Amino acid sequence: MTPTVIIPAHLQVTPAQFTQIAIANPDLRLEQTQTGELIIMPPTGGRTGRRNAKLIAHFVNWNEASQSGEVFDSSTAFRLPNGAARSPDVAWVRRDRWLALTPAEQEGFPPLCPDFALELRSKTDPLATLQAKMGEYLDNGLALGWLINIQDQTVEIYRPGQPMERRDRPTHLDGETLLPGLVLPLISLWA
Repeated sequence: MTPTVIIPAHLQVTPAQFTQIAIANPDLRLEQTQTGELIIMPPTGGRTGRRNAKLIAHFVNWNEASQSGEVFDSSTAFRLPNGAARSPDVAWVRRDRWLALTPAEQEGFPPLCPDFALELRSKTDPLATLQAKMGEYLDNGLALGWLINIQDQTVEIYRPGQPMERRDRPTHLDGETLLPGLVLPLISLWA
């Protein structure tokens, strides 16, 4: 019989307890809010998983050519400065910031906010929840963020000190000055 995890609503745990729970349950995708609330993320469906794989592949290919940072998938939890542990669908950290971490910090939940974060909205994701996560990333040092909303075929672009920019059914996104040379095609994501 497969064990079942039942988490009481609004359970609050310390960062150390979160780490212990995550290590004891490696097959679960967990996040933690800044107040210590534990969140279990449901697995994605086939279409979302396919989209995530395409996005990661594109970022990895770009980064291998640029050698400017490190790319992370949705299994990586970052310990944000506010204490939350968050896992963007795609994250990127500048190489100098990554190399400034100790080996132990690199091995665990990196104690920083990614420079770039991408969230891909799946059918089970409330839009307001993802928008709040993007705001939290900005509050913790994010330089650029994209929220790709498959249901509405829109992209929300988040930049520090600027209002969110919404684009309807864009064909591509470019990495601006943070991710120079990155052009992410989106047409296949809308299908």
